[in-house]
Amino acid sequence: MAPEIEQWKDDCYGEELRGKILEFAAGGWETIPEGERKKWFSLFKHWGVFHQRDGQESYFMLRLQNAGGVLRPGQLRAIGEVARDYATGPAENPEFGNGFLDLTTRQSVQLHWIKLEDVPAIWEKLESVGVSSRSSGGDSMRNMAGCPVAGLDAEEFIDSRDLLERLNTDLREDDTLANLPRKFNVSVTGCREGCAQDSINDIGLEPAEKGRTKGYNVRVGGGLGGRQPREARSLDVFVTPEEAYDVVRGFVELYQERGQRENRQKSRSRFFVDDWGVEEIRATLQAEYVEFALRTAGADLREEYTYNAGTCRGGDHVGVHEQKNGEYYVGLSVPVGRLRAKEAIAIANCASEYGSGEVRLSRRQNPLIMDVPEADLDPLLSEPVLETHTPEPHPFQRGSIACTGTEFCPLALTETKARLARTIRWLRENCDLPDDVEDIHIHYSGCTADCGQALTADIGLQGMRARKNGEMVEALDIGVGGGIGENPSFIEWIHQRVPADEAPMVIKKLVEAYGAHRSPGQSFREWVENTGVESLVELAEPEESSYEDPWMDDAKGSWYPFAEGESPAPTAADGTPISADD
Repeated sequence: MAPEIEQWKDDCYGEELRGKILEFAAGGWETIPEGERKKWFSLFKHWGVFHQRDGQESYFMLRLQNAGGVLRPGQLRAIGEVARDYATGPAENPEFGNGFLDLTTRQSVQLHWIKLEDVPAIWEKLESVGVSSRSSGGDSMRNMAGCPVAGLDAEEFIDSRDLLERLNTDLREDDTLANLPRKFNVSVTGCREGCAQDSINDIGLEPAEKGRTKGYNVRVGGGLGGRQPREARSLDVFVTPEEAYDVVRGFVELYQERGQRENRQKSRSRFFVDDWGVEEIRATLQAEYVEFALRTAGADLREEYTYNAGTCRGGDHVGVHEQKNGEYYVGLSVPVGRLRAKEAIAIANCASEYGSGEVRLSRRQNPLIMDVPEADLDPLLSEPVLETHTPEPHPFQRGSIACTGTEFCPLALTETKARLARTIRWLRENCDLPDDVEDIHIHYSGCTADCGQALTADIGLQGMRARKNGEMVEALDIGVGGGIGENPSFIEWIHQRVPADEAPMVIKKLVEAYGAHRSPGQSFREWVENTGVESLVELAEPEESSYEDPWMDDAKGSWYPFAEGESPAPTAADGTPISADD
């Protein structure tokens, strides 16, 4: 028997669903029938409207979309102004205050503490500058990922911008493809570093050459989550830029029509590829979905890509880099991916004053200011916001990624962003790094869904809970040695259910042992492989230290990890509490 969400999607999805959101927004939170909230909250996700979690009733997260991380002039400013004016809640985050936005690992933006009643005004403001939230959640194609410097990278093999735009407008916004078995990720990499991370996408295109013809090789069935990750597998197909759209569309249609819908635990495309195998998928695409003859894979044009600590190539685009037109882009570091609203507006202002106004987002949760003339570099680098979000960050800052965590997410088991920000500060003060290590990648996911991509990190953290001194506390599973590249690997776990206040010492021991015992030029992942997991378990035992964690209590059971007392939610449009007796 199909899950009830399949019936809900059949009844109302796509453009029709937008009308229902506007209807409920006009009437207010209370007009959503209590017995139907589960249904509507599931469906709202297609338009990027996510109910936050228990205890935060009437508050929503809004996720936005783009193609390849590109925010055109004026778009980041509008998003920052929405964060300032609407993304404020009844309590402050101790690290980030109130009124902020989150940059995601799929090059998109999320806003929190949104009132349903404000969604129409927010949509109007954002859509006036070309920003949409359509198909940014739910069982649909998510943000189209690409190289954030596509078209401007002097070393790129093929410019992927036109293809990404077509995939975004003709495929992703096609209502007939809005209802997929589960969420679906697409990436297109035209650069030689593979920074769109094709190996963890449902379908990924990577630069290739067949004879003297430029194009892409195709991989399918990659993904993380549920402790069942898969590397995307080669479809043994080479496509030209003109052919690429039809092959991507064909695979999406095949998955939509024949993918698993009975068991949502097995409905992601990676399991579809497991069941069918790439040979049958290729044959079916040829026979039923693609009119031209499919060619076998071409020569892979990616150079060896990894962002493991100790390597000279990172693909994160942080720093000052020359574009192929002689201008420059400046990649800023945003630790754990969170920007205050005023910082986002300041970055947008810098982009307009010193560059073209365009800002691009990387999969590393960082913004890039584009098209800066050489003469304007020094004035830009002197701007106050670049002192906070510097293009020359400390290695721990540069490599940190965190998902939303229990602050807003109903799935998470631990708080993430504030904890990792605090951990990074402690590591900077207490941990020695080798001089040649520019970044060490610490990724923190609040649960096994792995939105923070912990499985691909040098050091991966996933939220758990454990008992310490007889009390339930927030805890972490800790793994090492993940990486993305020609030979992707996922972390191996060395400790499980480590109380959160003991985890920083594990990281310190790992990093300092790496610095002391690595061979010259050896990456962290290579060192992990050579050292062996059993040795690392003994070497990096958990223990308390001078690090203090103020959020040890089980935040899963609180309405907000940083607030005392009862939740004021649900609230009316003006933020005043709604009586439970009404």
